[in-house]
Amino acid sequence: MRGAGALRLAAFLAAALASPSSTRADDARASVARRDRVVARVGDGSPVTVGELEDRIAELAPFQRARYGSTPEALRRGALADLLVPETILVRAARAGHLDEQPAAAYAIERARSDATIRAVRAATGGPASIPIDDVRAYYEAHRPLFESPERVAIWRILCATREEAQSVLDAAKADPTPKKFEALAREHSLDKGTSLRGGSLGFVAPDGTTAEPGLRADPAVVLAVQRLRDGDFAPSPVAEGSAFAVAWRRGTLAAVHRTLVEAEPQIRHFLWDTRSKQAVQDLVSRLRAANVRDFDAKPLDSIELPDRAGPSDRAGPSD
Repeated sequence: MRGAGALRLAAFLAAALASPSSTRADDARASVARRDRVVARVGDGSPVTVGELEDRIAELAPFQRARYGSTPEALRRGALADLLVPETILVRAARAGHLDEQPAAAYAIERARSDATIRAVRAATGGPASIPIDDVRAYYEAHRPLFESPERVAIWRILCATREEAQSVLDAAKADPTPKKFEALAREHSLDKGTSLRGGSLGFVAPDGTTAEPGLRADPAVVLAVQRLRDGDFAPSPVAEGSAFAVAWRRGTLAAVHRTLVEAEPQIRHFLWDTRSKQAVQDLVSRLRAANVRDFDAKPLDSIELPDRAGPSDRAGPSD
């Protein structure tokens, strides 16, 4: 009896030790079998399986599911009858008519596959939250001007040869303080031809005279003169600028900007993630190109005849 009891105990222990893995395997097989069960057949027998219906329902947003049923049972039946079966019928009809081989449809299919691949590659990068804070901090420190800038003033100025001319222009501008009038005066009188055609606008000027325009810098005397004014005011008298004289108009103000690392972090994370995900897509394209594109010769491209800009229907017909 002791031997039989020992055998039963050994068998029990073996079954207990083996049960977790065997149970998982049984569950996996049962899940596959459940998802492979056919709930409908379309046409000459194209099956619609439990798994296909399950996956299709999972793709729907909650508000989309509501249109197919208010209860789980109604949702299952509604999604099958009103969504998956019609889709299957249409796909079969498209294949029977070889619609997928038509240029427009073939292009749309390839475009959809390409877009899906790009989305999958971008998703695999982990999203903005995956960017390490050290990388965010490093970008912030390396690009401080993007997050910190002094107050800047919009200045319009007309550069005249003499004080007398500048005073005459200033009087005319004050008599009709409109952008249209100032622009006309700038085109007629300004020695600075680089800005006269845009109404004398120097853009927004920092305290040190720098502007957003490459190579354009405001004279310190002009900057100092407008800093004492309110938006919309003219400098009360012509401002000496080198050997010439400027009529200066303060047009507006951009307040100083100071964004802390905490404030800028979401923007930086998104930018870095977007940059890295685009690079991941480019890397994939480069690998696929290296593996699949061969015998590339650009010379025959020169022999390709391109259509006229006007479409066939826009061309004049033959003369009678």
